[in-house]
Amino acid sequence: MRIVSLNEDLKFEKRVAITPEIAKKYLSLGFEVFLSENYAEHLGIKDEEYSKLGVKIFKNEKETITSADIVVQLGLLSEDKISLLKDNQILIGILNPYSNKEKIDELVKKKINVFSLELLPRITRAQSMDILSSQANLAGYKAVIESFAHFEKAIPMMMTAAGTVPAAKVLVVGAGVAGLQAIATAKRMGAVVFATDVRMASKEQVESLGGKFLTVEGSENLETEGGYAKEASEDFKKKQEDLLSETLKKIDIVICTALIPGKKAPIIIKEGMINNMQAGSVIYDLAAIQGGNTDLSEVDKVIDKNGIKIMGETNILNKLPVSASSLYAKNVFNFVSNLLNKEKNKININIEDEIIQKTLIK
Repeated sequence: MRIVSLNEDLKFEKRVAITPEIAKKYLSLGFEVFLSENYAEHLGIKDEEYSKLGVKIFKNEKETITSADIVVQLGLLSEDKISLLKDNQILIGILNPYSNKEKIDELVKKKINVFSLELLPRITRAQSMDILSSQANLAGYKAVIESFAHFEKAIPMMMTAAGTVPAAKVLVVGAGVAGLQAIATAKRMGAVVFATDVRMASKEQVESLGGKFLTVEGSENLETEGGYAKEASEDFKKKQEDLLSETLKKIDIVICTALIPGKKAPIIIKEGMINNMQAGSVIYDLAAIQGGNTDLSEVDKVIDKNGIKIMGETNILNKLPVSASSLYAKNVFNFVSNLLNKEKNKININIEDEIIQKTLIK
């Protein structure tokens, strides 16, 4: 069995799907591992480090793709590489099937087994494969660090002979994995933290991290069976808007993390609310790539609105590629291990397995 991973386009993606640690694990399972030349050199990992383990480094991508049993990537392959895939091969990655529907439909027609890992079910057995959680955890941490870097005041309260510097006030919008990590990071750095979420189950989690949960009066629990947020009613949105409008007047830093899988990100912070914020405040919008949680978010730009900075990036994890690659590679290895029939030493796509059923695009 041959598992292959190709170079990503470094303009968009600096993470890798196979680290040396994980390559060793694939080899111990009996896989041959083939990687592109200079596969992880941008992370300080030379080809020799892989070669010493028994990994094959190649220059001829065409030959390697066509001979692969499994191809593991971060995003969808470029069209010229997609054209080289053949029947019954397996492609695994974060393939964004909602945005890449036409390309993925073509792959399915070609009888490629396409697994998109963001579709993993939220069940106990899938936790070790949960790429959304592992990557969102890092994104929440880094969003706080980035926003603090743009904030031109101290974060913790400081009592000095010259006077007291008040602690920065942080609001986290959306208390999923990214939001909870943002709360924890901001608290550790001495900020006063508030949070809001449409899922009432988040209240206890927020408070356990030392944050204050802002509750919309008379709100219902807007949570899907899979644990994700669902679309809020117009009445809820109006009440949330009123609550946020007042809260934002005293907030220094806002971290936006609210996403609905497969849909445009909900607009939560309107331009009018931003106008009421204090000059010098910062908004970091992790949802910018899906349209953003504010009216003014633009990907890979810092917007200055009356002295308030609003920012968001295509891929914040490109600023933590070593840590993000380490976690992603482990997630993918656990997923591949679940595909493997160890007794027969071959891949078994068991459609009755909920993990396989939910992630396989048909």
